[in-house]
Amino acid sequence: MGSTPPRVIAHRGYAADNPENTVAAMRAAAADDRTDAIEIDARLTADDRVIVFHDDDLSRLTDAPTAVSDTPVWELSYDDISQYTVGDSDESIPLLADVLAAIPASIAVNLELKHPGREGLQFGAVDDDDARTAAADRWRPFVERALDIATATDHDLLVSSFYEGALAATRAGDPAVPVAPLVVDDVEAGIDLAARYDAAAIHPPLDGLLDESGTTTAAGDKLLERAREADRRVNVWTVTSRAEATALGRVGVDGIITDTPSVVPASW
Repeated sequence: MGSTPPRVIAHRGYAADNPENTVAAMRAAAADDRTDAIEIDARLTADDRVIVFHDDDLSRLTDAPTAVSDTPVWELSYDDISQYTVGDSDESIPLLADVLAAIPASIAVNLELKHPGREGLQFGAVDDDDARTAAADRWRPFVERALDIATATDHDLLVSSFYEGALAATRAGDPAVPVAPLVVDDVEAGIDLAARYDAAAIHPPLDGLLDESGTTTAAGDKLLERAREADRRVNVWTVTSRAEATALGRVGVDGIITDTPSVVPASW
């Protein structure tokens, strides 16, 4: 491991230990002295409220009746959504402003932009300049609302997304806000996206960086090399064991995105 261990990023406020993406989860994650940053998911409701919620609908996480739970979040108003609680908790689905207010300014925030419900949003990289401009235009209303809220705080902010349009709209809306592409299985495309938007970081999946033995893959070696050359952080998702965290520390990643701080080795 390098001289500095990876930063610990609480995925949805440590989703394995807390009702994910809730105010209570933020407070619990921030109170853990292993936490360096908290990752949260932003979505837009039908009445243009920015909420913190991961899924497209309420079916997995709430006890909402089927007529509501099977409806996409972006087709529901905040009044429709806020009356239901997350998991077995008493925590409601929160507004982005309330989540940020629960996180001390000393804790960095990774704001992931999820699908806001507009038509024609392409997952991953976009084909050409005209398509990228169109993609940014489709994302702009949501991105502007989210950035207005997030940049009004004193948090160290990083905006990430699986959608190039979201990154492009963020760059156009506020060039000072750092961005990070989220990578699924095309590491090369992730490297290209990071370069295109002068990203502060790149977020690859664990299995895109390491094989089952904990050794970096060929793609992982290339990503680490290119990131270091460009002075970009590498934050890996989603780390589920201490062995994985140890292996990632050994290869020198900058951050681990995890559902529980129990994966953090004692030596860190």
